[in-house]
Amino acid sequence: MIGRITGTLLEKHPPELLIDVNGIGYEVLAPMTSIYNLPPLGEQVTLHTHFVVREDAQVLFGFSDKQQRKLFRALIKVSGVGPKLALSILSGIEADSFVRSIHDGDSVSLVRIPGIGKKTAERLVVEMKDRLKEWHVDSELPLMATANPAPMDQDKWIQEAEGALIALGYKPTEAAKAISAIKEPVKGPEDLIRFALKGMLKQ
Repeated sequence: MIGRITGTLLEKHPPELLIDVNGIGYEVLAPMTSIYNLPPLGEQVTLHTHFVVREDAQVLFGFSDKQQRKLFRALIKVSGVGPKLALSILSGIEADSFVRSIHDGDSVSLVRIPGIGKKTAERLVVEMKDRLKEWHVDSELPLMATANPAPMDQDKWIQEAEGALIALGYKPTEAAKAISAIKEPVKGPEDLIRFALKGMLKQ
């Protein structure tokens, strides 16, 4: 099993990453909550990984810290939750917010994540509560934003953000609507995705 990789970040097309490790390019799927913490392209990055082998594919998932990977591994043990849905969950909600929802029995917040229906949300609350008893929940950190980008850059960022949201399970119309509703200044497609996800979770 591949437990960790360190290399140069070559490409970033959320949720897909390409990392060069001694001349070998590893394709990695990462949740948006990990992608937000990545350095610029061309810089070194370390990801804690989970390797999934299926009949039709071999997929490497990457996480910015061991806690995220631990939560991912706990999620895929829940009945009806596979790696793709677990990735969507970790992209749609911060780990601490997810744990807080589980502790509070708040299945309503979980239903807002694509791919999670009422029954799955209730199952998550029931099955994850004991597994997350000792999880330490930190207070949420404020988001930092910069000035609005040039229109040309913004158009490109919107396309990338919409593509990422669709890959996470949202419908094209939902992705476009969520991005168009963003009022905060952004500095890249990751910010667009972050604000869009936050907006959809509040609906």
